Amino acid sequence: MPQPVAGCSFDFLSALEIPKRLHPSALGLSSLVRRSVSARRHQAFKRVGRGRSRDPTGSHAASMSAEDRRNLHAFQDYVTKTLDPTCILSYMAPWFKDDEVQHIQAEKNNKGTMEAASLFLKFLLELQEEGWFRGFLDALVHAGYSGLHEAIETWDFQKIESLEEYRILLKRLQPEFKTTVNPKDILPKISECLISQECEEIIQVCSNKGLMAGAEKMVECLLRSDKENWPKTLKLALEMDENKFSQLWIVDKDAKNAESKVLEDDEIETSDIQIFYKEEPECQNLSQNLSPPSASPTCTPLKPRNYQLELALPAKEGENTIICAPTGCGKTFISLLICEHHLKKFPQGQKGKVVFFAIQLPVYEQQKSVFSEYFEKLGYKVAGVSGATSENILMEQIVENNDIIILTPQILVNNLRNGTIPSLSVFTLMIFDECHNTGKHHPYNMIMFNYLDQKLGDSSDPLPQVIGLTASVGIGDAKTTMEAIEYICKLCASLDTSVIATVKDNLEELEEIVYKPQKFFRKVESRTTDRFKCIISQLMRETESLAKNIFDKLGTVTLESVSQIQNRNFGTQKYEQWIVSVQKACMVFQLPDKDEESRICKALYLYTSHLRKYNDALIINEHARMKDALDYLKDFFTDVRAAGFDETEQHLTQRFEEKLKELESVSMDPSNENPKLQDLSFILQEEYHLNPESRTILFVKTRALVDALKKWIEENSELSFLKPGILTGRGKTNHNTGRGRARGSKCFLLTSNADVIEKEKINIYKENMMNDSILRLQTWDKAVFKEKVLQIQIQEKLIRDSQGKVEPVPDKENKKLLCRKCKGFACYTADIRVVEDCHYAVVGDAFKKCYVSKLHPKPKTFGHFEKRAKIFCARQNCSHDWGIHVKYKTFEIPVIKIESFVVEDITTGAQKLYAKWKDFPFEKRSFDATEMSE
Repeated sequence: MPQPVAGCSFDFLSALEIPKRLHPSALGLSSLVRRSVSARRHQAFKRVGRGRSRDPTGSHAASMSAEDRRNLHAFQDYVTKTLDPTCILSYMAPWFKDDEVQHIQAEKNNKGTMEAASLFLKFLLELQEEGWFRGFLDALVHAGYSGLHEAIETWDFQKIESLEEYRILLKRLQPEFKTTVNPKDILPKISECLISQECEEIIQVCSNKGLMAGAEKMVECLLRSDKENWPKTLKLALEMDENKFSQLWIVDKDAKNAESKVLEDDEIETSDIQIFYKEEPECQNLSQNLSPPSASPTCTPLKPRNYQLELALPAKEGENTIICAPTGCGKTFISLLICEHHLKKFPQGQKGKVVFFAIQLPVYEQQKSVFSEYFEKLGYKVAGVSGATSENILMEQIVENNDIIILTPQILVNNLRNGTIPSLSVFTLMIFDECHNTGKHHPYNMIMFNYLDQKLGDSSDPLPQVIGLTASVGIGDAKTTMEAIEYICKLCASLDTSVIATVKDNLEELEEIVYKPQKFFRKVESRTTDRFKCIISQLMRETESLAKNIFDKLGTVTLESVSQIQNRNFGTQKYEQWIVSVQKACMVFQLPDKDEESRICKALYLYTSHLRKYNDALIINEHARMKDALDYLKDFFTDVRAAGFDETEQHLTQRFEEKLKELESVSMDPSNENPKLQDLSFILQEEYHLNPESRTILFVKTRALVDALKKWIEENSELSFLKPGILTGRGKTNHNTGRGRARGSKCFLLTSNADVIEKEKINIYKENMMNDSILRLQTWDKAVFKEKVLQIQIQEKLIRDSQGKVEPVPDKENKKLLCRKCKGFACYTADIRVVEDCHYAVVGDAFKKCYVSKLHPKPKTFGHFEKRAKIFCARQNCSHDWGIHVKYKTFEIPVIKIESFVVEDITTGAQKLYAKWKDFPFEKRSFDATEMSE
């Protein structure tokens, strides 16, 4: 990264000279010339002096302008990558001529934003008037460039530099982004990360050119964003919208190395189409809570039902409890009752502290809102922290200053690991939503490992009470009741619970609120022939071949997932999962030639994006009208043409259009009508004839299929009595949504696959086995149950401890470390020394030539270390952050972080990425003061 320059000056026109353009003071802007040096600025600036005064000769002002001018020139690459100059031109009117403004605007229209920014900087650096620099900074603030303003004010661009890896990732993912993201849906959620003018431009492009072009414009704007939190804000927006792109947009570094899971056949397609009927209840509040957790406690007084009091009772008596009750019974409200009782039971001078865990971000947001609304009226303090909001938040203060903390579980895992939260003893109650996930390497289990280590160890510190909430504890792969009981006992051991609370005494009341629908299975016929599927499948095979051909040209370099296309059935969710796995593999694909790497990844994303659309169309064709499947593809290719229509997209579009005439012909053939829709229409007419007040929910696989079925209903004259609407995703239901739980509800499963019906029947059998197993466990003696749980915990800890002691065999072969950004050589593993078990320093003079340093903006002393400077890649146009320069005892050493590098095998050239040093099994040598002295 370029270094800020202080105390340099050029020859300028005197401030007394009459400028060629209007002086800002003539417009009442004389205050712009007064600027104090920020306390955060680089140490070198302090030499110039603080709180400068007006110098009648202009020499002082000229000196400071020279300094600012030189630094702005040094950091101009950051400015041109970030700034859209047309957003601030109106604020710079006093300093720019009209023809210059027009020139900048034309440059943007003809050549692009970066070229316009370069021209803007050229004009800016030529300015001689006093106050131009302050005017520029003020213009940035007015326009909304808070991050760029801070960077220039302090001459510290580290925050903007830290966003580079996300810019690179978004560029790589751009072909997939534009085909899967609806910019209108997520723009309100990310608008704070963009300039208001950019938001208006995105909306305008969507209206004029279509959603795909609008998505391209959104990517362009995000790549320029100077907001430090835009990657996490985008992630949150995608997850709130339940967009598939969120699977690729990974902002958690720990999660980047996680392997994607490809669902097996028995995990998907358990139902093709389901229809739930229900009557709308006359009144709803939290005590009924038919749609938790989105319901809000707005009705007063909140009177719990008897079954809710029954479920809450063991927990209110202080027992560690799993509350197992059906969806819609009001488990959110039950948790509020338990929390309130828990907090009020402490005597004066003592306080309880509750932590509530929610796995999904939308659920986290909902629970945070519900708990805040309920408890803040009672005088309790509620706070929430998720991965999207954890940046720059001091967790110890959050925990210290609040009574109830809502968390996504990984936040607590991270803070336990780094010692910010010393132990779980800071809490008095932990509530795990969807607690059946407590297993294997889930964050819930990581938290409970910490809990159980404390319980089974020597600590005398008190442990918090544990409450689990779930609609189903599950039975895993159990085939018998005894195996099911063992599975449930292991879950209880993981959560340190020996009570499973279910409704028994007030079952009739529960069934009045949450009625279990009667299930009907119907096997329907498929189309006898499906020419549409044959044509689309051929186009998909051709597209797959194009993807594979890329790697055939590369020889030995390949993506494993690309070669695993065999036995993938087109038109299934399993094929969708394969597409995701290819795209995730492409995210970490590396080639020495970065241009070639970018070209290949872009092509792969284009191919897989088109394969996804074809796959969606086949799903529509399978379950709805052939006509709607074709319309879906025609709309997609129309958007492709309106957006960035490159050579690859032109070829793929041409192949589709060559088949379009035949596709239109088969889709209009009456013999190709879908038998499933005929059966569905019959069921709907029959049920609404019996009960005209019925309400129906169709559960389907994809959003595209939702739209197709809605269109079919609207165009079907026999179903004109229906008014279809759309519900998508969790957390979007409201008070008026039911869920097929009213008395008299029916559930129909329509499928052409007999295996699907059989699997659904197996699921019902497993549910009954689970309920029988819970009833048996509830008859156990409490002491016996607790002893069973304890023995499982001891055994699991022994296994866990033995696994933890197995150290990977270190690789003794010397490896290269390359800059992760530019792939320039940095050092060898043989040059790395471990300092005090956790810091990794590079020794030898050779490494000094590979990096440049800059005084650390926040110097700090900790232990034997004195943090003095930041170090960056010295290669031109890179400046990637590599770590810090420290004084350790009497030695000056560079300390590097592994996530800034790519590890390359010297022999094979294979490259690997590591998020943490502990994951890199190279032969580690300890820092030796004697070696350094020699």
